Amino acid sequence: MTSSSRIASATAPGSPAAPAAPVLVRRAAGRGTLGGVGLVLGGTVSVQFGSACAALLFPRAGALGTVGLRVAFAAVLLLAVARPRLRGHSVADWSVAGGFGLALGAMNVLFYQAIDRISLGAAVTLEVLGPLLLSVVVSRRASGLLWAGLALAGVLLLGRGGFDRLGLAGVAFALGAGAMWVAYIVLNARAGARFPRLDGLAIAMTVAALVSLPPGIAASGGRLLHPAVLGLGLAIAVLSSAVPYTLELLALRRLPAATFAVLTSLAPAFAATAGFLVLGQGLSPLQCAAVAMVVAASAGAVRAGAVRAGGRRSAE
Repeated sequence: MTSSSRIASATAPGSPAAPAAPVLVRRAAGRGTLGGVGLVLGGTVSVQFGSACAALLFPRAGALGTVGLRVAFAAVLLLAVARPRLRGHSVADWSVAGGFGLALGAMNVLFYQAIDRISLGAAVTLEVLGPLLLSVVVSRRASGLLWAGLALAGVLLLGRGGFDRLGLAGVAFALGAGAMWVAYIVLNARAGARFPRLDGLAIAMTVAALVSLPPGIAASGGRLLHPAVLGLGLAIAVLSSAVPYTLELLALRRLPAATFAVLTSLAPAFAATAGFLVLGQGLSPLQCAAVAMVVAASAGAVRAGAVRAGGRRSAE
């Protein structure tokens, strides 16, 4: 969810695991940098605890109903804030926005299906492999293969004793969400080049809501209209979209994109913490080590990509 590329710029508010936007201003190290770090960490915590709260709603609304509510409320909030201009766009613009919305909706649906079957920490750890693989490909550095190997070792450690114990369906859904996250990153960048401000994201979130809400209603029936369900759905949308997007937008005014991306690489660790505190999902010492390995691999791959990008700019 990330809100915005986790590799090129960061993440994004629609992302279940982490939000983002392009870098606005670079500030020198100091209080602004420390404040930016705090804002990023706050946004990451908000996203992961929002996902944990979403799992609490599953018994009443189901995974499909919960994601439908979350995305629908997020779309309403974004439309109210962005007020996107709908005229003056080409067919190609609308195609990009539509594809962006489909990727966003599929990413959220697959991720919520994953956390309905496996622990939140494991789901986010597997999901982050998508952006990690993209960062390795983009960096085109030999060190990227080392980071990919470390991530693979972490995944194998996470599934030690058999992925069937972890839940094959949950693993498949989490990996699918990671693949959709890659599509989300690519299409988000293209939409950002075609639409001003938050217009592209607001339109894409609306498309995602139109795609995910009907199956949610069909699966949960009238339970989605219960006041308690609606209230929790709104709270999840705020925690998973509104709060992290606002915090990360402010953070990107204080931090370089590479620093932002490295900090968001901590998402699996925060997800494991949220799963333990909110849902009582404990991880074994080996699984904690696996999460740490994937976090280190993600951060290392992002840094490697940033170094290469910096070298290209210097050469130019």
